[in-house]
Amino acid sequence: MKKLIGIGLFAVLLMGTSCVSNKKYSQLEEDLKKTENDLKSAEMALSVCEEKKASFKDQVNTLKNTNAALLNSQGDLASLSKKGAENLERSLESIQEKDLQIKTMRDAINKKDSVTLALVTSLKGALDDVNDEDIEISVEKGVVFVSISDKLLFGSGSYKITSDAKRVLGKVAKVVKDKSDFDFMVEGHTDNVPISRECFEDNWDLSTKRATAVVRLLQNDYNVDPKRMTAAGRSEYLPVASNDSKTGRAKNRRTRIVVLPKLDQFFGMIEEGMKNAE
Repeated sequence: MKKLIGIGLFAVLLMGTSCVSNKKYSQLEEDLKKTENDLKSAEMALSVCEEKKASFKDQVNTLKNTNAALLNSQGDLASLSKKGAENLERSLESIQEKDLQIKTMRDAINKKDSVTLALVTSLKGALDDVNDEDIEISVEKGVVFVSISDKLLFGSGSYKITSDAKRVLGKVAKVVKDKSDFDFMVEGHTDNVPISRECFEDNWDLSTKRATAVVRLLQNDYNVDPKRMTAAGRSEYLPVASNDSKTGRAKNRRTRIVVLPKLDQFFGMIEEGMKNAE
């Protein structure tokens, strides 16, 4: 482009040499140089502009990519936040459900404990006139135990119930008959001295016949439902004292009534509580 302008100006100068003064020619020559300089400056400015344009274009592309990434990231964060909120909600629901289950079970246990306490209170009230050495009432892990001494219930080496024992068992029967939430087991226990009477094979036989005698009396004389009772002979194998002394052997010869909560009713209370809470 510069060459074309230069040639054009040179041709004009040639054509007009004869009629243009030296002063005019010099002026034209200066104008040409100035034009050439201006052109160079314009070209340099154009080049700078082109470079800036390219740079701006790159920046725009970078910003577009960054913006797209941010939008994607924002979408991911929104998705994660939504998922986290859902998980939190499920966790809270699970915690509330567990709390409800715990409360329901605690209520059922409290109710069972209240019934057990009422049973113990009734038994102690009914048997308060019996010698403390002959009868003992205790509670272990929600189970009520009524332990009656051998000397109160039976004669030595016998499973025939004494008249005093019938009176005591009648009081026990009156209490347990009114507590339909419980079943019970009658256990016979002996010391470790082998039985020498011909009517018994061994201590297993003696302990079982004594337990059966008590159950039979409760059923026949006091109308206790036989479906609620179990007779068990434990022989000499669950001692509460050492058999090395006369006193210890006397403690081991006992009949124990184990009052058992009905587990189906206990779990029924839990299920009923869960239904009512829904």
